[in-house]
Amino acid sequence: MLNTIRGRIIIVLILGLTLLLVITAMNFWSVFSVNKKLQIIENYDDLFNNILEVRRYEKNFILYKDVSNLKESLEYLDKAEDLADKLSVNISEIVGTKAFHRFMSILHSYREIIVKYTGSNNDQISQADIDLMRLRGKQLIESVSRFIDTKRQRIHRALYHSLLIPFLVLLIFLAVIILTFRIVVRDIFLPLQLIELTTREIARGNFAAIDYKARRKDEIHDLVTAFNKMAREIDERQEELVQSRKIAALGTFTAGVAHEINNPLNNISLTAEALIEDFGPEIPGEAKELVLDILFQSERAADVVGNLLDFSRSERSSSEELSVEDVIKRTIKLVKNQMMLSGIQPRVKIAPAIPQIKGTLRHLQQVFLNLFLNAIHAMPDGGELTVQARPYSNEFIRIAVEDTGVGIKADALEKIFDPFYTTKGVGRGTGLGLSVTYAIVKDHGGYIEVESEVGKGSTFFVYLPIWKEKIEVEDGRSHSDS
Repeated sequence: MLNTIRGRIIIVLILGLTLLLVITAMNFWSVFSVNKKLQIIENYDDLFNNILEVRRYEKNFILYKDVSNLKESLEYLDKAEDLADKLSVNISEIVGTKAFHRFMSILHSYREIIVKYTGSNNDQISQADIDLMRLRGKQLIESVSRFIDTKRQRIHRALYHSLLIPFLVLLIFLAVIILTFRIVVRDIFLPLQLIELTTREIARGNFAAIDYKARRKDEIHDLVTAFNKMAREIDERQEELVQSRKIAALGTFTAGVAHEINNPLNNISLTAEALIEDFGPEIPGEAKELVLDILFQSERAADVVGNLLDFSRSERSSSEELSVEDVIKRTIKLVKNQMMLSGIQPRVKIAPAIPQIKGTLRHLQQVFLNLFLNAIHAMPDGGELTVQARPYSNEFIRIAVEDTGVGIKADALEKIFDPFYTTKGVGRGTGLGLSVTYAIVKDHGGYIEVESEVGKGSTFFVYLPIWKEKIEVEDGRSHSDS
């Protein structure tokens, strides 16, 4: 729990609440204790009042020599002894056991003097007993007064302590607020502010990661880690976006150039064909070879222009339900002779009951034709060309085109789908094959990936959407919609 901000805040709140509960309990106990002490002090007051009454009757006896006064004082003396017994434990706590026993000894001595004269009709009392009676009475008053003063001091201290409890509660409350605020500011607000500043930098094109040194792995640490990962991915996607914009701009440019070149090429081809048709027998052998070369080269140039137009075409062709196996086998037939001459053995592995795909036959044939031709060029000394097709997910079919050729260098993998980029020698390729392939696959709603290792070969993965037939019933009729 300490590894999460929420956990730390919860722990602080629990500790604060626990301390508050403890202090509140102490406050209730203190109030209860003070109330109990106040009740006890009332008993001390009663004890003191009874002693005063005893002394009052004592004075009356000394003045008037009336034994009945001693009898009255004896009643109050009994009450005083009862209260003293009741308060024995408390008196022992505040003044000590020895002081309590001394007080009880004085009380008993006083009683003995009174009892001595209440049991006879002799109203004459010796001066020594009178002096002893006065001394014992004075000692009783002094003792009880000391008891009461000591008890009141304890009550005052208890009240003082009880008054400190609200301040302790306030201090704990402030401490909890400060700790919570510190956690929130240090572990939440400051990192969020740093993320906000970094977000602004990303908006300006600076994709530098957040320099955040976490004390522990918590929610903010996970957020910063995810944010840095997002920034890196945005930086990588930014390069792809720039490249995509370049390709789009180049596509627009090449479309215009291709249309401008196409008409002259058609005229050249038509002119060369007309020369052969009209003046074929009359044309000398060498001149006829030159005309045929013109026708061949113009057709080759027309193929290049056609690739440029396919690369730059943005409109979507009408799609239909196609068999993966049929598309692949038809395309292999187109390059079967080249494979045979190059000593390449084709292997086709189609998963059983593979779903149909959605696409345009001519365009998909061009995709796989480009991949097969690249594989043939990558295996000048022969090898194996393996084509595997299987379902990849509920949405896509994956077709893998694997060769055992020379492979592609790592620095070239990032550029192979760029237009006019080629690893072939001069005059052996235009660099449009994979660009056109990429554009066609993307136009079909799919995507293409490549893996390669120099000296071992390359594998191109083509992901094409599955044909999904939806049957809807309207007005008692059913129809399919792709």
